[in-house]
Amino acid sequence: MNASDAAPPPPAADGGLSAVAPQLRSLRRRAGLTLEAAARAAGLSPAHLSRLETGHRQPSLPMLLALARTYGTTVSDLLGETAADRDAIVRAADMEPTRAGGWTYVQAGASGRGMQALRVRVPYGSQGDIVRVHPGEEWLYVLGGRLRLRLGDTAHLLGPGDSAHFDSLTPHRLAAEDHDGVELLFVHTLLQSPTATLCLGPSSGELP
Repeated sequence: MNASDAAPPPPAADGGLSAVAPQLRSLRRRAGLTLEAAARAAGLSPAHLSRLETGHRQPSLPMLLALARTYGTTVSDLLGETAADRDAIVRAADMEPTRAGGWTYVQAGASGRGMQALRVRVPYGSQGDIVRVHPGEEWLYVLGGRLRLRLGDTAHLLGPGDSAHFDSLTPHRLAAEDHDGVELLFVHTLLQSPTATLCLGPSSGELP
């Protein structure tokens, strides 16, 4: 056992992530990884991972995603959530629409998970100049209409049945191509993010 494994944790800090430290250590040991091997696989230094496991540092979402991949688990598992805490089924009658910035969002998955699933209605001319950048991954599927998607410096036109899967740290913009708008199925790994906070601000130019 490494010396860092034997270090006693400090008193629990306030906040929702206070239970992460022992869970990180437990999952690493369950995976049969040394501190050094786990840190290397997750792109962290052993000292940094040791501080996360002892509660001296709180992990960012990118760190949680990297560690979840390393341990072959989910962000929810890292956070110590149990399946009994969540309902696997989301009924249509329980899907309340939320409107923000002209878009309409309908929750299409359970809350408190490492992924958030939404049905999104994008009207024509709404938020087309908003650049979005956030940790995690993003997948979208066009249900109806046509979507103008800008990833970095490249623009794509997607129609019904088309999909896109990309790193959400890539600056991206979404706009409806037609006056009837576009409807999307949208999944991202930004844990517990209110939909409205995905918009970072106007871009310096227009979508081509």
